[in-house]
Amino acid sequence: MIGKRAFIPFVTAGYPDLAMSEKIILALADAGAELVEVGIPFSDPVADGPVIQASSHYALSHGYLIDDYLEMVRRIRRKSQVGLVFMTYLNPVMQYGFKQLDEDGADAGLDGILISDLVPREYWRLGRIRSGTEQSVDLPLFRHLKTVFLVAPNSNEERVADACRSSTGYIYLVSRTGVTGGETDLADNLSGRVKLIRKYTSLPVAVGFGISSASDVEKVWQYAEGAIVGSAIVKFIGEHIQAPDLDRRVSSYVRDELLP
Repeated sequence: MIGKRAFIPFVTAGYPDLAMSEKIILALADAGAELVEVGIPFSDPVADGPVIQASSHYALSHGYLIDDYLEMVRRIRRKSQVGLVFMTYLNPVMQYGFKQLDEDGADAGLDGILISDLVPREYWRLGRIRSGTEQSVDLPLFRHLKTVFLVAPNSNEERVADACRSSTGYIYLVSRTGVTGGETDLADNLSGRVKLIRKYTSLPVAVGFGISSASDVEKVWQYAEGAIVGSAIVKFIGEHIQAPDLDRRVSSYVRDELLP
């Protein structure tokens, strides 16, 4: 799903509005992003720090629905083949419907989905429910969209193995405990965590949380395929939110400050 030395930015969909989000995603693709994580706003984003939380609440004020975000994906697909992964929470996906999002997302050109508060064992249980069976055999909840699961710094080996078995796109390695946006000592056991993941999967590993500079991105690339930058980009968008050329400014910021 991603190659080596992949730059993966995160943006909150609808921040500042969907039209500008579309322009920003296309600008990020032109700047060198191989894949963009598209945050679908939710009222209780427990994994997100204050910067992304604020952007989500701002986006929610527009009243956009998942259908609107999928239509944005369709428009992007007419212009770019950049990878697109929805990053969201269980509640809005359940409200829309797992099967419906799996099919509608794939039809729109969405590549994958990351549900931050969905653990692997619950993922398989919901897959069995979707299939109308309570048999012990594991059945995938999503059959068209690639799945991405989180591995935390304190995940035990069993949890790492579960995340690897359940992921079909890439593994999202959280660089530290806590929420997005804080500082991170990337050298602290990153190599060991990646080696543990590689015991259980050949999928690419992407590292996120606290990646905020070109030097951070370069450090991550020493150990993993992808570097995810979220809060730094969302903060920059917020600081220039009224600029009519916001997409161009974001692209320049990425090229000048985030890409090695």
